[in-house]
Amino acid sequence: MDDGFGRAGTFGFATAIVAALGYVVYNVYHDAAAASVDPLTLMPFALLVLALIIALGFEFVNGFHDTANAVATVIYTNSMPAHVAVVWSGVFNFLGVLMSTGAVAFGIISLLPIELILQVGSSSGFAMVFALLIAAIVWNLATWALGIPSSSSHTLIGSIIGVGVANAILQGRNGSAGVDWDKATEIGKALLVSPMIGFGVAALLFLAMKTLIRNRKLYEAPVGDTPPPLWIRALLIFTCTGVSFAHGSNDGQKGMGLIMLILIGTVPTAYALNRAVPAQYEAQFATNSAAAVRVLTPQGDGALPDDATARSQAQRYITDRKLTAETVPAVTTMVGAIEQQVREYGTLAKVPAAVSGNMRNDMYLTSEAVKRLAKEPTLSLTEGDKKVLTEYRGSLDAGTRFIPLWVKVAVAFALGLGTMVGWKRIVVTVGEKIGKTHLTYAQGASAELVAMGTIFGADSLGLPVSTTHVLSSGVAGTMAANRSGLQMSTVRNLLMAWVLTLPVSVLLSGSLYLLLNRIF
Repeated sequence: MDDGFGRAGTFGFATAIVAALGYVVYNVYHDAAAASVDPLTLMPFALLVLALIIALGFEFVNGFHDTANAVATVIYTNSMPAHVAVVWSGVFNFLGVLMSTGAVAFGIISLLPIELILQVGSSSGFAMVFALLIAAIVWNLATWALGIPSSSSHTLIGSIIGVGVANAILQGRNGSAGVDWDKATEIGKALLVSPMIGFGVAALLFLAMKTLIRNRKLYEAPVGDTPPPLWIRALLIFTCTGVSFAHGSNDGQKGMGLIMLILIGTVPTAYALNRAVPAQYEAQFATNSAAAVRVLTPQGDGALPDDATARSQAQRYITDRKLTAETVPAVTTMVGAIEQQVREYGTLAKVPAAVSGNMRNDMYLTSEAVKRLAKEPTLSLTEGDKKVLTEYRGSLDAGTRFIPLWVKVAVAFALGLGTMVGWKRIVVTVGEKIGKTHLTYAQGASAELVAMGTIFGADSLGLPVSTTHVLSSGVAGTMAANRSGLQMSTVRNLLMAWVLTLPVSVLLSGSLYLLLNRIF
């Protein structure tokens, strides 16, 4: 693979990219036509295709960076040849994306300003999508070119914060009002704690292996091309597979969430509502809506406003994060209005095209408002009341937060291809430049096991973590535990990238948003 693809490989790779893009365009056209919309008559159609290409490009570059998380240890312990390991990792990245839940995707989306989410098909919405994706791609490519492992999650979140702050300033508000700081803090903690877990737990696991497994070969550098003992080789291949799958299921979701925003904004008729909900959805939705009204009604002391006023009050509450006397009555009105619409149409599949976008916005807005109300300390909500509101939110989200299979396939394909192309720079850094000695079998197994467990745990909680930082810090932890020594220049570069990623991506995406907002 050091010699490149060759003519046949390059042709095959180019064919795969063209086929993937054709698959995306065909599915958008098919879904729009099925919803009685001719996509060729839409002015934003070219922007839609361009935005989708850039979103898939972000996942492609993401694959450049995060290949090392899975394949560095198996390559440097001779468990798998490089070309086999990279393809193997790409395949399981692909499968991880396909089987992901979507929780991380919509957790990322909730960081965006509510007014841009509700109007993502507007000029400001397109400026937002292009700004945050281009900023993330530029920083990822810059760190990759220098061979520095950097977090795609960290970069994307910084880009989202930059857009939020810039949008708030354009709206004449304080810059801090443009970001859901509660959610940002929650995600920030995950990004901060995960490398510490990687370093500490990998070091402890390595020391436990040295105490319990008395096989000297496990703690020595490989000799030539000699593979490790069969059982440790199987373990290393298993962890490579697990990290690849976990990386796909966590990192792949970030692109999916942004692609869904793009689709909802440009073709709301086809993508605003989940028209494939189960048959019992409507009955369950009516039950949960009635229960939510019973919980909210005693909490409000004002008259119920009309629908337009309620919508405005709910959006102001989410934006300003200030509970007023009008907030609870406004949300109660929206709960009743949405339930009436669902009952009127009988099923989400029968919602007319003309109202599907507005209905989706109302459902999303109400979900975000109910989530915040459930955490309000000034409201006298019992644990049972909070459970009722959580179940109602689940009903709303089931109708709006969905990811079509073709979106998963497209993201998985982009991530897998990226994995197979840009792997070597970061692999060399992880395998050769973190510790002063060659990676041993036991060190590779310890770091990979911890990385796999940490990523799966974060995925189950719906939190994005830095796959790159977990694995890199895990390798550093095993080197420290073995007293092998660390190459401080590499550690310094890793720390600098970790520290600079957030402010650089915030400034870059914010500046791009201000520029693109003028252009659009």
